[in-house]
Amino acid sequence: MADVVDKDTMKNYHIASERINPEASRYPYCVVWTPIPVLSWLFPIIGHMGICTSNGVIRDFAGPYFVSEDNMAFGRPTKYWMLDVSKVYASGSNAWDTAVHDASEEYKHRMHNLCCDNCHSHVAMALNLMRYENSTSWNMVNLCLLALIHGKHVRCSTC
Repeated sequence: MADVVDKDTMKNYHIASERINPEASRYPYCVVWTPIPVLSWLFPIIGHMGICTSNGVIRDFAGPYFVSEDNMAFGRPTKYWMLDVSKVYASGSNAWDTAVHDASEEYKHRMHNLCCDNCHSHVAMALNLMRYENSTSWNMVNLCLLALIHGKHVRCSTC
């Protein structure tokens, strides 16, 4: 049984990784990160974060009452963390995209606060709504650390 689960997980990763296209800024099932000028230079762990749909469309809480689509507030992603769609425990045929959409709609009604209700909180809400890894405890701190640990640098020649 464990072998079947492992094979399915690897298959999901393989399919998603084949669809990653840095030239087109497409990162399906990924959390993406980009540095914030000056702030990230002083504190390299701090940056701007977004979450991508199953098609790779980037959604990010870019400012007060505004969630952008495919136009990150501080430029194209420089790092991405590919997540495993098989670890989504929410019900529904399209739980990933529904959670990203619902979190984005909620954050369109929120004031941006650099310290406590920001782009990381938006991504955390999406992961909590989809119950990623069967958890509803995602927050900006664990996301920041896990993205730092698991994030891969974007490599493309035309970016």
